[in-house]
Amino acid sequence: MTYATVMVSLALDQSNEARLQVAGELAERFEAAIVGVAAAQFAPPLYFTDGAAAQGLIDEGEASVKRRLADLEAQFRAAMANRGGRAEWRSAVDFPERFVLAQARCADIVVSGGQSPAFSDAFALASPKDLVMQAGRPLLVVPDEARWLDLRSVLVAWKDTPEARRAVADALPALRKARDVTVVAIAEQGDDRSVAMAGVTDVAAWLARHGVTASARVAEAVRNETAAAQLEKVAGDVEAGLIVAGAYGHSRFRELILGGVTQYLITQSARCVLLSH
Repeated sequence: MTYATVMVSLALDQSNEARLQVAGELAERFEAAIVGVAAAQFAPPLYFTDGAAAQGLIDEGEASVKRRLADLEAQFRAAMANRGGRAEWRSAVDFPERFVLAQARCADIVVSGGQSPAFSDAFALASPKDLVMQAGRPLLVVPDEARWLDLRSVLVAWKDTPEARRAVADALPALRKARDVTVVAIAEQGDDRSVAMAGVTDVAAWLARHGVTASARVAEAVRNETAAAQLEKVAGDVEAGLIVAGAYGHSRFRELILGGVTQYLITQSARCVLLSH
């Protein structure tokens, strides 16, 4: 398995520099084609009008969206000009989530920005929270602070769920290029540590059979400290440049309201995160 096609989702109202840099670098590492995608929909005003005035307003709004999409295409092509691989652009006046999800069929991995608000503008932004749930592809979330994809140390956040198993398999191409890989389970109060260690040991052994040398680790439960905080602490200890994790092992609504590891990784982590659902 490799990443033969990298897709990068651009946003109208967010910085795209970091995700373009990381997506371009990822495509170079794997000698992959890269596809830039963006979409936006004109958001009509809340006040009511009709007739020619209404149509004029709609025409003007859609023309503005097209100009902004053209600007994004220019930014994408400029960022990929010296990458050497095949670059393709796709855009539409459409709802971003719907358009990007449809285009994801041609990609092996989708690159997106992080830091999306809890309730994002569906007319202008394909939220990573929606993409990871529905794309059927791994999602690489790139924070605005990132300047490169640091694979010197990769942290696999392990929990024995289908999402985590899928994430590790989806991350194999990146893990094979990593210098150090750590598989960690975050113990919860009352967990049997020996069971948790057996789990991460199995994952490390599975990775070894796929050409990846990994160490196994269980982080002890700490009273009054969230799993996300413990994971961030371990990531700091191993100087991880990338975290691999399953997305929304709990219900998405529960994480949105109460918080959780996925919510933290998408919105607050300063590291690149590869997520699968």
